[in-house]
Amino acid sequence: MRGRCAVPVALLALALPFPAGAAAAEESRTERVAMSDGVELAATVTGQAPLAPRPTLVEFSPYGRGSATLDAGPHYNHLLVQIRGTGDSDGRFDALGPRTQRDVAETLRWACRQPWSDGRLAINGFSASAITIYNSLYRRLPCVRAMVLRSGTIDLYRDLIWPGGVSNLVPAAAVMVMIGAPALIQGPDRLIRDPASGVDVIAGLAEAGLAGLLTPTLGDWWRERRFRGDANRVPVLVLGGFFDVESRGAFEGYRKLKRAGAHLVVAGAHDGYAGGTDGGVGEARAWLDRYVRGVRNGVERHPRVQLWLADGRREDMAKGKVVPYEADDWPVPGTRWVALALDAVRSGSAHSLNDGSLTLGEARAGGRHLYLNLPSLPIATDQPNVSTIGISALTEVVPLLSRMALTEPLSLTYTTPPLREDVLVAGPASLELRLASTAPETAIWAVISDVAPNGDAHPVGLGRLSTAYPRINRKRSLVRDGEAVQPYGVYARKAPARVGEERLYRVEIWPVGNRFAAGHRLRLQITGASALSMPSLPALNTVRVGPGSGSRLLVPVLPESDLEAALP
Repeated sequence: MRGRCAVPVALLALALPFPAGAAAAEESRTERVAMSDGVELAATVTGQAPLAPRPTLVEFSPYGRGSATLDAGPHYNHLLVQIRGTGDSDGRFDALGPRTQRDVAETLRWACRQPWSDGRLAINGFSASAITIYNSLYRRLPCVRAMVLRSGTIDLYRDLIWPGGVSNLVPAAAVMVMIGAPALIQGPDRLIRDPASGVDVIAGLAEAGLAGLLTPTLGDWWRERRFRGDANRVPVLVLGGFFDVESRGAFEGYRKLKRAGAHLVVAGAHDGYAGGTDGGVGEARAWLDRYVRGVRNGVERHPRVQLWLADGRREDMAKGKVVPYEADDWPVPGTRWVALALDAVRSGSAHSLNDGSLTLGEARAGGRHLYLNLPSLPIATDQPNVSTIGISALTEVVPLLSRMALTEPLSLTYTTPPLREDVLVAGPASLELRLASTAPETAIWAVISDVAPNGDAHPVGLGRLSTAYPRINRKRSLVRDGEAVQPYGVYARKAPARVGEERLYRVEIWPVGNRFAAGHRLRLQITGASALSMPSLPALNTVRVGPGSGSRLLVPVLPESDLEAALP
């Protein structure tokens, strides 16, 4: 039932079986596709033998041959295109920039006219291949009837490489390695064909990696590598996960495309699938069948937003401990952002430098709380990145690693009393924090945790902000009841603070999806930046809390829940 905790209709089963005949022999054909500037891209089309005109699912990948991420079944041909400067394609990699975007449109025009195409194309994308499409949507994409985009970003700067203006160093480097490795492995084939092409490919990869690392402000280079509008208005199924390395992108992608009929499924992506689901594979196939092949399967009547919320701990999601939820939109209509003030009154529940409280309404006591901004343990404080590399097995062996206890002693904590009843939290959150530092630029790192009755705290939300970016664009922020509940930071130019200068910062916390059960507590932990981000100079930060400070947390509470009633 909509607007309630219900089992969404689309993902009740595991992956849907292929229709009869899926085991039939396949035929593959390798193509060289010439772009308007003379560069040739490597492409492989695969389908049931013999290759015949069929709807064709197209994926643009930087990860080399054999890197397709969705099999739509035997009614489709599948075309994998290796984007320029990667894999076995020629040219210079431009970090999914303007030339790659033009390649997308030109390749689709070519594919539409091939003898194995019946003129109906669909697009699939996962991670980098989804980002490629988000970046290209402002162009007309010929013959495309529908799309499935999983775990992509609409803004590469905000959603992956520089979230909050803080360098996401290790994931950024890992992406370049994952793109560069296939290019090197497939290099001999390319060199035999064109000995001069290798230099261009290597130079492009190096240039793109350095540009991303050495461009900390959001200027023209980054603006060319983000969503710039939709000229196509075809139905898009957007998939993601609450703990994904680029989770913000899926939610914002849906919001940009919903007027054209987009749906959103949040059941997992890089972070693994919620137990008892297929992570959206069945929904994706039904989506393509409906909008490409015209099969009347009713997928368009499924709830527009299907969510799988955590139930206190991310590691339990894979075991099926999740809270399914359906809604008509995102953020969920009727969501209320409840303000919790950062209070100097001790909660008695933590062993941090300052064991403060989260209080409804006005804080009861004020103070200045100090902490050292030193690199923190990523396995606790950096769930979006760590969940992507799969730590569940490790945390099962050493459960302490999935808890915040190891980082608590050097942090500031602010915690609610135990809740009287369950509270469902889903949506972007906002932390308003009055802070001063001994450094002109430091990283604010904020983690929301679910604290079990035994005191174990598990991270369920994360916000990051460099203090060099104190401004927000209110017109582009999500505003509810006059409050900027999802602040849209301005990163075009740095504005470092004077040493010791106290300023109010608004930190965007990426979408949280969790049930805080009765007897549990909600905790905010302010700590040092993750060791997976680019290290900054150590700093002593001071947070002012209490009456008149403006330091508070805005929590998105779903309409079925009442956080005020749940707090004593």
